[in-house]
Amino acid sequence: MGSRLTEEQADFVAAIRDFAKRECGTREQRDALTAGGREAHDAGLYGRLADLGWLGVCLPEAYGGSGGGLADACLFLEETSYGMVPAGGFVTTVIAAKAYERFGTERQRHDVLSGAVRGDVLSIAMSEPGAGSDVGALRCQARREADGTWVIDGQKTWISNAHCAEYILLVARTGEDKHGGLTMFHLPAGTAGVQTRRIDTMGGREVNDVFLTDVRLPADAVVGQVDHGWRQLMAGLDHERLFLAANMLGLARRAFDDAVGYVREREQFGRPVGSFQALRHRIADLATEIECTRLLVREVALDCDAQPDKPFPREASMAKLKATEIAKRAALEGMQMMGGYGYTTEFDMERHLRAAVISTVYGGTSEIQRDVIGKTYGL
Repeated sequence: MGSRLTEEQADFVAAIRDFAKRECGTREQRDALTAGGREAHDAGLYGRLADLGWLGVCLPEAYGGSGGGLADACLFLEETSYGMVPAGGFVTTVIAAKAYERFGTERQRHDVLSGAVRGDVLSIAMSEPGAGSDVGALRCQARREADGTWVIDGQKTWISNAHCAEYILLVARTGEDKHGGLTMFHLPAGTAGVQTRRIDTMGGREVNDVFLTDVRLPADAVVGQVDHGWRQLMAGLDHERLFLAANMLGLARRAFDDAVGYVREREQFGRPVGSFQALRHRIADLATEIECTRLLVREVALDCDAQPDKPFPREASMAKLKATEIAKRAALEGMQMMGGYGYTTEFDMERHLRAAVISTVYGGTSEIQRDVIGKTYGL
């Protein structure tokens, strides 16, 4: 695909852009949908995306999806991010849905994947107060009773979209081995003993603490195999990093276009500030980096689609590293070029920065991505 889209993909992108412009093309519309920028997800708008059939973009047709590939999902993420569509629940939903598709039982796949197509939000609960990048250090405990029932106790933190999720893909400890003692569980969000508390951040209220107290799940709540959670997590990391990269690519493009639009109009010393060499060169460098990122993300997505059983740890980590870092840079540079106006809430640039700066932390920090890339070279 590279820089070129198929006719069907081009039509898909055009339709998303039209939807974004119509539904949230003005600051007033976006503020109304996001409580003034504090919320990343609007259920009503998300439902309209479901009605259009777009939420099943890369899910199997057997469960109501369109049967498309990762490249199509990346286009959807890129364009909704660029259009500032408050559909923040989709990122965790598509990541979790692919895990259920690979490892879930037929009943789990039917309930979860069909629900995701209809507009249900999914969440993933891995991180804990003492376990972030080192997932193997998690302590949330799942113990099996004599009748096969699982009892779970512990705390999760930084859990995106848990407050609006229908199901949570929970990772808990079932054995003593650091990596060999983890298991995935299918957890309906309304299960007794599950308490969610939202965390206020500079980017709004998207993440949560999740407390699990004497939570009881049936024997068939295991997703995949007991004590195989680490392997199953590793199998999905390429997709997760790719989806996050696509999301931040859209944000980088939006921050760039907003900055260019501003410097074309803003005048100082009798001419537009964008005509000064210092800003022209910044724009040129950003444009080049964003184009490189776009080609990288789309090529990795194509590679994953062409060889679905092959891991792409180097390429996926490169895409995540590059896209998140360029999104942060585009927002910072945009704010600098806009001067004081970039810092005000009157313009979107400060919102872009708040969304971009955390992207180099979640889903594996930039330092972790560099470490992964280095290891693929035998270092």
